[in-house]
Amino acid sequence: MDQEKIGKFIAKCRKDKKLTQSELAEKLGVTDKSISNWENGRNMPDLSLFKSLCESLDISINDLISGEKVSKDKYQEKLEENIITTIDYTNKKVKEKNTLINIILIIVGIIMAITAMIIFPSESSWGSFYSVLGCIVSLIGVSKFSKKLNYAKRILINFGYFILFIVMLFLIDYISVVNIKQPPRFSYLKETGDNMIIYKAPLYNVYRINKDTKNEYYIIDTNKIYTEDTVPITPFNRDKSGIDNIIKYKNKYVGNNSNTGNLINNLPLSEYGYVFKIDSANLKLTIDYHITDWYINENHYLEKSLLYNSVAIFSLIDNVDKITFNFSGKSYQVYRKQIENLYPNYSNIISNKINKNNFNKYLENKMNNNDFVEDMFYKLFVN
Repeated sequence: MDQEKIGKFIAKCRKDKKLTQSELAEKLGVTDKSISNWENGRNMPDLSLFKSLCESLDISINDLISGEKVSKDKYQEKLEENIITTIDYTNKKVKEKNTLINIILIIVGIIMAITAMIIFPSESSWGSFYSVLGCIVSLIGVSKFSKKLNYAKRILINFGYFILFIVMLFLIDYISVVNIKQPPRFSYLKETGDNMIIYKAPLYNVYRINKDTKNEYYIIDTNKIYTEDTVPITPFNRDKSGIDNIIKYKNKYVGNNSNTGNLINNLPLSEYGYVFKIDSANLKLTIDYHITDWYINENHYLEKSLLYNSVAIFSLIDNVDKITFNFSGKSYQVYRKQIENLYPNYSNIISNKINKNNFNKYLENKMNNNDFVEDMFYKLFVN
């Protein structure tokens, strides 16, 4: 169909009938803009409007499709031609409509899957359910697109799209696990230990340590090198207080207030609030915590924190000589000489500025040994 020619013919017939666009639109139950679009050749009237449009303009459907008045001697010829044209036009419209539906299905499926992963908590089964449902909806759209292909190509395209979609979901899930620190949605096995939950995903494992506490942290084991017995466990938030994070605050001088403050803020006990004072002349550091000491000593948490903080501060700030930890009603003091002389393998921790592996081996891992903690705390803070 020649849309431009038909549009001009509609405009001419309307004017011949002395009808405005608004009047014709009212007769047909459409908008003025629809009439304008027809007459400017931007689109065609819907097939369901052909009869009423022709009656309003006193023309035949044959005239309308031809875009001109058809003479009697050419009427049959034009009728046959227009029937074929109409069938082609109808098929084209159906194809365009189906294409639009397929595109909508694909987009809606993708949006449904991504939205489900954003809205629902990672451990909610609804998130996984709607993500998979979105995959199915999107796959239906792709399947409809590939209908005209042979069976082998259809299977290849549909299967390939399904795999790519699943890979996309797993990739989004992995990015969320790494950046947001949350359990994986698509884990096939969940194991609960004494103070951890292990999520086993197809390509990696996630260890959730100190679950549901202030010091909860995650270890993403992409190489699957850890087990429940070998995964690094500390009573503190390892992402915050571990050597991989706090080593950036290594400094020669305790007088660097900003650096010292950042270090203290990342060490255990900072979660309870604190203020600190520096005596640069005497190389002393005093930290006043806003908590009572005995109140936080379940499972030796206070003792482990003071021991960890002392070794960490002396290792990372070269010239501090004395640290005082103040709590409501009680204080604890420790000197660098005590750490150097009494703490096992301290020299190995500070070798080559800071040896991360030795820090974890001789300090972090030792915080899981209550007997060791009690013995060292007594030697350093009580005697």
